Amino acid sequence: MRFVIVSGMSGAGKTTALKMLEDAGYFCVDNLPIPLIPNFADITYSHETKIDNIAVGIDIRSGESLLMLADQLDALENRGMKYEILFLDASDEILIKRYKETRRSHPLAKGARIETGILLEREKIKFLRKKASYIIDTSCLLTRELKHELEKIFVENKSYSSFIVTILSFGFKYGIPNDSDLVFDVRFLPNPYYIPEIRHLTGNDKPIQEYVMKSEKAYEFLDKIEDLLEFLIPNYMNEGKNQLVVSIGCTGGKHRSVTLVNELVERLQGLPYSIRLEHRDIEKDAKKKAIE
Repeated sequence: MRFVIVSGMSGAGKTTALKMLEDAGYFCVDNLPIPLIPNFADITYSHETKIDNIAVGIDIRSGESLLMLADQLDALENRGMKYEILFLDASDEILIKRYKETRRSHPLAKGARIETGILLEREKIKFLRKKASYIIDTSCLLTRELKHELEKIFVENKSYSSFIVTILSFGFKYGIPNDSDLVFDVRFLPNPYYIPEIRHLTGNDKPIQEYVMKSEKAYEFLDKIEDLLEFLIPNYMNEGKNQLVVSIGCTGGKHRSVTLVNELVERLQGLPYSIRLEHRDIEKDAKKKAIE
């Protein structure tokens, strides 16, 4: 049986995660009073209940009783009851944006600014983050991507790294992605745009891939960036960073950058981290022409 405590920052996706776990067959209870956790665990671990997997939502709504949680978790360990903690997080900037979009106030703000509530919450639940078995930063995750990560951990029982690497293609004419940690420019490679027969295709199509990758410079670039990431990621993790956004750009974000991103993601699949692929601008040229 798996006993999962789902927690994290308000607005980071805890409610969504619980619904996803419920859909995956977990018996879910949200906002269970913290003093009841040991008794609830006793009941669920009983052979009579015949419940295989449990997910319990715990967050800042528990108020002052949240201070009791560390002792309750120790009590579970002393009874030999195994548990896992899933901690959902997001950057302050993203959390503020989500609160403003939903026009909700932060539960700890009490009339003050949203930023004030977020800072208080981070301080109150930082002990949970330290004890977390899994940390998922939802700042850049789509709902389907969060579902994929949860299924990988709690359904498929695959090994999971809390460090998420996003490899993103973009077009410089549409601007550099604001959340980029590393930005690479591949406009030094031959441009398929000037080949009329394949101009309409993208880096997801074989003719474009063959055209871009026929350049030895493309392979040399991939070798160097792969080596760089293998060096950087462990060092970022040691400093407490839990995600890295690597942006690769060409002029329009349709041909060269898409090809290189696809190739790089394929190379990185063997690393013990969660690798996420995104093509930000791949369809923008087509949409622009349709409007015109």
